[in-house]
Amino acid sequence: MSGHGGAGDHRKLPRRRGEELEKAILQATLDELAETGFAGMTIERIAERARTGKASVYRRWPSRYELAMAAIYRIAPDPASPPDTGTLRGDLLALLRATAAMLSGPGGEAMRGLVGDVLRDEKRMARIREVSQGSGRRAVEEVTRRAVARGEIDAAAVTTRRLETGQALLRQHFLFNGAPIPDTVILEIVDEVLVPLFTNPL
Repeated sequence: MSGHGGAGDHRKLPRRRGEELEKAILQATLDELAETGFAGMTIERIAERARTGKASVYRRWPSRYELAMAAIYRIAPDPASPPDTGTLRGDLLALLRATAAMLSGPGGEAMRGLVGDVLRDEKRMARIREVSQGSGRRAVEEVTRRAVARGEIDAAAVTTRRLETGQALLRQHFLFNGAPIPDTVILEIVDEVLVPLFTNPL
């Protein structure tokens, strides 16, 4: 139960440092996002949830925007080790389903709020694009690397634009239609777009 038991309460608790404190702050951010959305999120309430001081939060993330970004990518699927099902189609389905599941929770709420909040700020919008595209592309890169190694696809079919296509279509559906993302949409992206793209060399 969250209450304002006094600004100094967190000082009575054992001090946490480094990774342990960061984890607590990011979890508190996700909880706050789930409860209030990005529009209602405040650093004060997050500090209270994490049982720390506002200064500890601001020292690591100077704005709500940066804190929400860090929280989203803490729960995003790890781009370095996407699911390995043994086939390109299976891997792509598993990867997009994991992303869709993340977007159905507080991470998706944060993403919608962030995009709405920073649409007019080109620098911040570019940062969101860079982080989200970079992470999604790295995961699909690993999936296609394995498919090339299995002899399933030709390395010539793997291009930057093709690597970005699946996640871009998923994000677009999410931003315009919200969550949850129907599994039929994921199947269509994989079967109608991604598998044909990667099985057709340039």
